[in-house]
Amino acid sequence: MRFLSAFFLAAVAVLSGCGDVADTAASTHAPFVKTWVLESGSPGSLSLSGTVRAQVESPLAFQVPGRIVQRAVNAGQTVKTDDTLFRLDTRDLEQGVQEAQAAFEAAQAARRIAQDDLKRHQQLLVHNAVSRQAAEQAELMVREAQARVGAAQARLKQARNALSYATLAAPAAGVLIDMTAEVGQVVAAGQPVAVLAHEGAREVQVYLPEGRVPPPQAVLDPSGQTVRLPLREAAGAVDTQSRTLRARYSIPADAPELQLGSVVRVSFPDSGSEPQNSFVVPVGAISERGQGPHVWRLRDDKVEPVTVTLLGMDAETARIAGPLQAGDVVVALGTHLLHDGMAVREHQK
Repeated sequence: MRFLSAFFLAAVAVLSGCGDVADTAASTHAPFVKTWVLESGSPGSLSLSGTVRAQVESPLAFQVPGRIVQRAVNAGQTVKTDDTLFRLDTRDLEQGVQEAQAAFEAAQAARRIAQDDLKRHQQLLVHNAVSRQAAEQAELMVREAQARVGAAQARLKQARNALSYATLAAPAAGVLIDMTAEVGQVVAAGQPVAVLAHEGAREVQVYLPEGRVPPPQAVLDPSGQTVRLPLREAAGAVDTQSRTLRARYSIPADAPELQLGSVVRVSFPDSGSEPQNSFVVPVGAISERGQGPHVWRLRDDKVEPVTVTLLGMDAETARIAGPLQAGDVVVALGTHLLHDGMAVREHQK
């Protein structure tokens, strides 16, 4: 009996030790995560990055296909209206003009012959030397010849226009912000070879988060000078890829000069359209996985997904709204490794 009691106590001790080892192993395998404590943001305020653009930006292209033989300008160059930008090889186009010219002259000759024939038939008809039907047939031939002359003349005009299209000129004064064609390149009709930013009004283009109505006014703060930008236009639909809405705000003429393509910071006044429970989190805290944006909240050393609305984003932070509270702890890095109810350990700095 004493032996059995001793054996039983030893077995219990072993099992208890195994439980401790299992708990220790589970704790050891729980991954470390970097966390972020939510703080209440200023409701209604929004700040986004925008790009300075010209109000009118024209992609330039040839109206006829061909091989480029001359490039007269470079990217970043300022041009005036009708300045030559590119030229195409014109040999085929010149032959097209010659062919159309020959067809036009032949049609004119055929018309003269038909007119002379009609005159003869009309003279003979007076003396009843030909039938009225023959005279009417001659008159029909004249009208047909006249139509052929008109068609040939139109083709000749088209050929001459095509020859003139071999020179691509600037449609307006401005700056060439992009050049994509080189000498020797064969281009198709309508293929963009440059982009011209027209002189005049400048704008800031921003992309607002889905569900946010573009405010009627934005604020720009270049070099410490506050500039108010009125809304000029907003896209009619949300972009299907980025789920953002494009808006353009006009830059006043008296604002400090901003370089085209430069990135500026634009803020929006309180419009009351942003939820009160909005927070700023690191970009790494946002998880997608095809189910919409959400964050992972840490409670009792375990994580749980919380669906949120993405209000805005820049290179480092994102602004969100959702069923969260100030003081909640969310995972800031490594969200792609998590699943609901997973045990984690908070990384200690």
